[in-house]
Amino acid sequence: MAVPLRDAATVMLVRDARDPLGRPAIEVCMLRRNLASEFVAGAYVFPGGSVDPEDRGAAADELCRGLSDDEASEILGVGSGGLAFWVAALRECFEEAGVLLAQTRDADRGTDLLDTSDPAVGARFEAHRLAINEGRTGLLDVCRVEGLVLVVDAVHYVSHWVTPELAPRRYDTRFFVTAAPPGQVARHDDGETIATIWVRPQDALDRFDAGEIELLPPTVDCLQKLALHSSTERVMAWARDITDVPMILPVVLIEDGQLLVLRPGDDGYEQALEDRMASSDPISPELTQAARAAWGPKAGQA
Repeated sequence: MAVPLRDAATVMLVRDARDPLGRPAIEVCMLRRNLASEFVAGAYVFPGGSVDPEDRGAAADELCRGLSDDEASEILGVGSGGLAFWVAALRECFEEAGVLLAQTRDADRGTDLLDTSDPAVGARFEAHRLAINEGRTGLLDVCRVEGLVLVVDAVHYVSHWVTPELAPRRYDTRFFVTAAPPGQVARHDDGETIATIWVRPQDALDRFDAGEIELLPPTVDCLQKLALHSSTERVMAWARDITDVPMILPVVLIEDGQLLVLRPGDDGYEQALEDRMASSDPISPELTQAARAAWGPKAGQA
């Protein structure tokens, strides 16, 4: 039985930093997934998750500033409902990392974002976050109570990945990037995520190559793109200029006894995709087992 696709959204928070030689650099916020998670346990990821029903519709659209649903849908290449991906990305960012891309409803566009550095304000929004994660309220309710709008025009669409067909859960995921608001501190939720790091993209890739951390192919791809830039300003300029975002569907194979995940640009990808699409043969149990082990829980691993 085919695993259904779920719409999902992920956001990369970036901030300015310095490399070990003191040169301008950027860091990106990454969260480590709980070791008992049913999907990609222990991996380092960007804040994100499924698009919920509450992320869609007029009630959500009314609380978004700078981008209409028609505009968002055109950017994503969907008939309607595109703005829900932006809403989901910002909701998940608040739920998982405690960072909310918002400003007061009466503020001028382009002015300062929400600042929670004051202890009383920080405590209030941490209580909002806990209430959302416990299902006692929703992000839209919080925005109404606090008189906030979501600053979606500061969040840019940069990548589109579909989880391979053999994963235990499959997502049709849109990746976004934005500058981290300076008046907020990212913190994991101690539920779905168990650690927070700010890391230079190339350092994360080097740690992955050394086997120190686990990353998924879409995360690697996004980090490689971020690693080309030395400032948040340059990241945002790159993101604003993107007009064509192709969908990437990896192909999973067994080669020489090893699980192999091919993506566009890899040797053999086009042929593997053509063969998979043309074949009516059932996928082998060996491949299914290997793929599901790769994306399944890894409880107990450091």
